[in-house]
Amino acid sequence: MPAGGCERAGMTGLAGRRVLLIVGGGIAAYKALELIRLLRRADASVTTVLTRAGAQFVTPLSLQALSENRVYADLFSLTDESEMGHIQLSRAADLLVVAPATADLIARMAAGIADDLATTVLLATDKPVLIAPAMNVRMWHHPATVANMATLGARGVHVVGPEEGAMACNEHGLGRLAEPPSILAAVTDLLNPRRPLAGRHAIVTSGPTQEPIDPVRYIANRSSGRQGHAIAAALAGLGARVTLVSGPVAQPDPPHVEVVRVETADAMLDAVRRALPADIAVFAAAVADWRVEQASVHKLKKTPGAAPPALVLAPNPDILATIAAGTPRPRLVVGFAAETDDVEANAAAKRVRKGADWIVANDVSPATGIMGGAENAVSIVSADGIEEWPRLPKDEVARRLARRIAAALA
Repeated sequence: MPAGGCERAGMTGLAGRRVLLIVGGGIAAYKALELIRLLRRADASVTTVLTRAGAQFVTPLSLQALSENRVYADLFSLTDESEMGHIQLSRAADLLVVAPATADLIARMAAGIADDLATTVLLATDKPVLIAPAMNVRMWHHPATVANMATLGARGVHVVGPEEGAMACNEHGLGRLAEPPSILAAVTDLLNPRRPLAGRHAIVTSGPTQEPIDPVRYIANRSSGRQGHAIAAALAGLGARVTLVSGPVAQPDPPHVEVVRVETADAMLDAVRRALPADIAVFAAAVADWRVEQASVHKLKKTPGAAPPALVLAPNPDILATIAAGTPRPRLVVGFAAETDDVEANAAAKRVRKGADWIVANDVSPATGIMGGAENAVSIVSADGIEEWPRLPKDEVARRLARRIAAALA
């Protein structure tokens, strides 16, 4: 970027801010050098903790030369502990950044292990933490890593990436370290949060609905609510006042968001109507298309030899179409299309049929693992055409969508 560009001091709001960069092991560690250069160009102060594994890929001298600060590595160094103990090191920064965050380092963070300087600093800090994961695609998708990332997310750890692409192991997929400019943007958002949606009201629906059959049984689907909740959090992070209307989910409530809990499609529509007027409405919930026309007030019994009871179904209200055609209509109405075939064609037809401005389309075929999973691969369908996004963590999909919404309303 040429001199005088947006990275220069005063343009990013990072001047004088203090970043503690923890460099994990992995071939992507070399990108930490570029990240330091970008942070220093923005006049941020950078102090580095180098893990033993990270030292296999980058040298303390390189980190020190670029950061213009000493590099810390040893938890039991008498000199380091006398000059700046690990407790002070963990709290002297405005933000802790782990890049690259390896599967091993993420696992130790999730378990609360403190067996070296990096993990001890992370456990002792009371400051925000941003991690940039980098690992083999199979390691990223392993259930242990998925669970560890969920644990860290529930604790408020921020994440940037990973990205999809070719890897050093000659494989291709999700697991590449986010590029340094993307990490810099995430650092800037955390230390100097932009609030382009301040003064805007957003309504987000999330999760499944549960349509009762009798007092103990219901019709539902496999939606976890993870994507909808992430969108609510991302919109709130950009300054919007957010009302989240959620079906039954196990997701924690996003911070700084008003949550209205419902069970049925009728209740969800009623809650959305009561939350109006709004500038933005994002309908991410997987609403059941049908309900039992007359739910039993008593538990249905299974009688030996008797035929199963016949369930007469009735259509549920179409929340997206109702709000898109109603008054007051939100300025931007975004729907979701969860499809298993002809994804983009079906989504384009749905956008017109429902009267939505955008449709976020995704393939929820069982082989994708998207329904209930931690990642999503979406296309944004609008009157201007179709914009395909790579497969990303659902939190990153939410952040990208929130930024796109903010740009559209600017």
